[in-house]
Amino acid sequence: MRAHLPAAALLVLLAGCAGTPTTDGPIDGATADVAVGEELYQANCAQCHGADLRGTDQGPPHLDAVYLPNHHADISFLFAVRNGVQPHHWSFGPMPPIDGVSDDDVTDIVAYVRAQQQAAGLLD
Repeated sequence: MRAHLPAAALLVLLAGCAGTPTTDGPIDGATADVAVGEELYQANCAQCHGADLRGTDQGPPHLDAVYLPNHHADISFLFAVRNGVQPHHWSFGPMPPIDGVSDDDVTDIVAYVRAQQQAAGLLD
């Protein structure tokens, strides 16, 4: 059974790249706070993904169709924070797991990212 766990985890992570989101709305039904998410994003994500969510030379932009919910569901952000990510859409290096960022923090971060995607006209 344990031999199947890494493969199962990979399938769940890749599900975030499928056409149908695995969740819509806050992760696990949690209440999201966009303002808190902005603070957490700036503290934990902006260095690589850009303070303006437009990416840097270290990480891809979150204001891109690749990160919309129909391609990367909210839960895929949680898996990325927990487990890290191997490059699969971009030519950046792997993203390491982010220590000290809780599931609730990720819920707030995703709310902020989705709000910015909407403000940029990427979401309806």
